[in-house]
Amino acid sequence: MSDKLVISQAFQSSLGIPPGAPNLLDRLESLCIILHVRLSRMATPANIDSKHAAQHRPVPAREEQFLAFVGTRIRELRNRRGMTRKMLAQEARVSERHLAQLESGEGNISIVLLRRIAGALNISLAEVFTLAVEEPAEKQAIRRFLERLPANRLEDVLFHLQRDFGEEATMRRKRVALIGLRGAGKSTLGAKLALDRDIPFIELDREIEKDMGMPLAEIFSLYGQSGYRAIEKRTLEHVLGEADRAVLSVGGGVVSEKETYGYLLANCYTVWIRAQPDEHMSRVIAQGDFRAMAGSDQAMEDLRRILEAREPLYREADLVLDTSGQSVEESFSKLKAALQTQLQ
Repeated sequence: MSDKLVISQAFQSSLGIPPGAPNLLDRLESLCIILHVRLSRMATPANIDSKHAAQHRPVPAREEQFLAFVGTRIRELRNRRGMTRKMLAQEARVSERHLAQLESGEGNISIVLLRRIAGALNISLAEVFTLAVEEPAEKQAIRRFLERLPANRLEDVLFHLQRDFGEEATMRRKRVALIGLRGAGKSTLGAKLALDRDIPFIELDREIEKDMGMPLAEIFSLYGQSGYRAIEKRTLEHVLGEADRAVLSVGGGVVSEKETYGYLLANCYTVWIRAQPDEHMSRVIAQGDFRAMAGSDQAMEDLRRILEAREPLYREADLVLDTSGQSVEESFSKLKAALQTQLQ
């Protein structure tokens, strides 16, 4: 009889267990082994500090690539807006250390914090996950310019883009409109340009008189300034609706009416014919209008004031041609050469 069997029978007898019963010591031994194994497993670091273990668990390759992509994207967007890491962290209300980990691709981040960062960068959350596409340097520069532009200027930018590069840009360039104060040379240069191009020359003031059946002076007298501007807009729309190709001479006051001037800019390649105030005056007198000679000092002062007030509007034209101190032929040669360069 083995020692183990003797001890087992003695142990069972002391507990009042009759001989022949199952070996209790064997069962206790098995139970102890099971408990030892289970307790050993419970004592492993993974169960003692599962959070700590999870942090050090290797990140699957695909998740690692995704975190790296998000980090790179955030860094690119931050740099594009000229923000330092500290500035972005303060704006997004996240710690700079957390942001540094995110940008390096080492830090996981909650969706709430990521939304804060996207908000601080003034982009949507979806843009964070948009794959970056290699763009030409010019396009990136345009994008950065637009991002920094005040919202109230975006309408002007859109207008110029549609005017110069939209579907109607080709049609617009077939019509040349000359603007500027009286005496600049619009009618003279416009007639020569139309003849050179073999297209119609249209003076808007004459078209208004034809439509109304009376001179401009009477129209102003009957309808006033606001009435005349409404007639001017209607006539301009009618003329441009019928003329695919033409050279137009338009009154200098058209720039004071935003809607009419905007329509002209959108539908014609516009040229500001510019001259010095004294040349405007002398040319008007040379045309036989001696009204400017009466109170000439005040008239000259009024002319300078009007020209100064309208200059920012005139500069919205596609081209500026200064005719000061030049003959008609010299001015025409400059106009023709400039248009050939710009409209080719």
